[in-house]
This record gives sequence, structure tokens and C-alpha cells, in this order.
Amino acid sequence: MSAPNATPGTTPRTGPRPLRARRSNLAVPGSNPKMIEKAKGLAADQVFLDLEDAVAPIAKEGARATIVAALTEGGWGNKVRTVRVNDWTTKWTFGDVLEVVGGAGADLDCIMLPKVQTAEQVVALDLLLTQLETAHGFEPGRIGIEAQIENALGLTNVNAIAAASPRVEAIIFGPADFMASINMKSLVVGEQPPGYDVGDAYHYILMQILMAARAYDKLAIDGPYLQIRDVEGFTRVASRSAALGFDGKWVLHPGQIDAANEVYSPRQEDYDHAENILDAYAHFTSEAGGARGAVMLGDEMIDEASRKMALVISAKGRAAGMSRGDRWTPPQD
Repeated sequence: MSAPNATPGTTPRTGPRPLRARRSNLAVPGSNPKMIEKAKGLAADQVFLDLEDAVAPIAKEGARATIVAALTEGGWGNKVRTVRVNDWTTKWTFGDVLEVVGGAGADLDCIMLPKVQTAEQVVALDLLLTQLETAHGFEPGRIGIEAQIENALGLTNVNAIAAASPRVEAIIFGPADFMASINMKSLVVGEQPPGYDVGDAYHYILMQILMAARAYDKLAIDGPYLQIRDVEGFTRVASRSAALGFDGKWVLHPGQIDAANEVYSPRQEDYDHAENILDAYAHFTSEAGGARGAVMLGDEMIDEASRKMALVISAKGRAAGMSRGDRWTPPQD
């Protein structure tokens, strides 16, 4: 992935940023070695070790060493390994990045920056990461950034935030702080506020994040559902953002992981159909297939627009590691 019109001075990668599935994004307190070790064996696409809200102020500095040890020990498989640092308005951010990247930069995929309000905050993190990568001999631009939108100003600037650095891989909705920032009358994170009985109170926010993410080729990640034992409720809420096109959602409990992986993956029949559309369209637009621009696939007409739609479903399925079932074959003359 790359961001067009990224801010001058930020550090590009030497190659494209890979698309890595983030259907389930498991939050783990960085101060809890037992929970970190358990997370290694869970089926989450991403694990982010938290130095922010999940860690008490007096434990933050000690948690850095715990996280470095856990990352360098390995055992994470194909998971995306991310650390959420504290936001730039705190006294911990610089030390978080310095110690985590300096100690485990070779075993780290992304830094998550919370409460992002302006593009300049992303640029500042990019520049700091560049200096650390250079100092420690890492590939410049390898460590990605995930930007978390948690207040009204951040949402207002979300397009500039998404474009701020080629390192940005994902834009994340942080609902709890966002609800507080707009004075939403609710204490239940993830559900509709009392009195909002028509539509979805979060639809505008989610669509703004999704549009910015897609405009700059980033992933869009939905925030947590705090009723951790209500898997049915989690699935219902996750299905809304998945239907819009979001790529994944935070999970706060192992019981939410399977639901997230299922909701944000294509259905098997949709994945098979998408792959078949791509195969059929490639054949029929070739010389061997008659070089036709619009053809029938069964009872369905497919064309270039169909191919583009199929590419979306196919990419999600491939990123999720899905295997094809039904397979289209060219007609025999």
C-alpha cells in the first residue's frame, strides 16, 4: 500500500506496503505477561500490545520492557505485531517509541498512535521512526503506523491524517473517547445511544473514516464492543461496519475472535463467485476468448465494473487465507 500525495519529508518504503488481514485486532495490556503469552496462540489476525489505556500510569514505563521481551521472544506466527503507544499530549510517547522500536524494531510491524487529531502528529511519529530505523540499521519505512481517530477534530482532519505518511496502514475508529468528545448521551460503547431508535448514530463517523481510508489505500478498522461476553451483540454491531466495507474490528476477549474473523471474511460462495468472475472475465477479454468486453457468466452479465467489484471480495478472501471451492472453467468449443 502507498499513500498518494503523502507529506513531503516522510519516509517511503523501498517497496509497496503489503495488505495484511486485520479482521480481528486483539487488544492486550502490555503490562500483563500472562495475557501476552496467551495471545500468541490465539487466532487473531493482529495483536496490539497496549501501553495506553489498558496500562496504569505507574506501570507504563515498566510495561515497555515487558513488550520488548515478548516481541523478541517470537512465537507470533503470521500475526501483525503492533504496539499502541501513548498519544502525543502525554509525557510517555517519545519514551514508548524509543524503547519499543530500539529494543524490538526488527520484530515489530506497526506502531498504533491513539487520539490523532492532525496530520502533523503522524508526520512527527514518521520522522521519529525514521531516525530510529536508521540508527538501528532497520529498513527505512518498514514499520507501519495505525492512526486512531477518537475525537471530533481528528475526524475533521481524517483525510489529511490518512495522507500524512506512506507508513500509514490503517485508520481506526476509537468509539469511547469519540463519544465523550461529542457529548454523546451514552455510557455503552458499541451500542446505539438511548433515544436513537432510527438508523445508526455512528454511520457518519464510520463513513468518514472509510472514505478517507479508501481514498488513500488504507485499511479501515472498527473499534471495540465492550460487552465482551455478548458475542451475538458483537456480531450484530460488527456486521454493520463489515457491510459498509470495513476490514476488521477490535476484539477485547478471545471469545470475540472467531466472530470477527467470520464477519469480516467473505462468505465462501461469494469468494468462489468473485474468483470465477475474475477468471471468466480474463478469458473472455483475451484473444482466445473472443476479446469481448461484456459477457454472460451463467445468468449474470459481467463487465469491467464486475471485475472491479470481484477484486474487492477476492482480495479480502485471499488475505483471510480462504481456499476456492467451486471453480469456473472456460467453455469448450
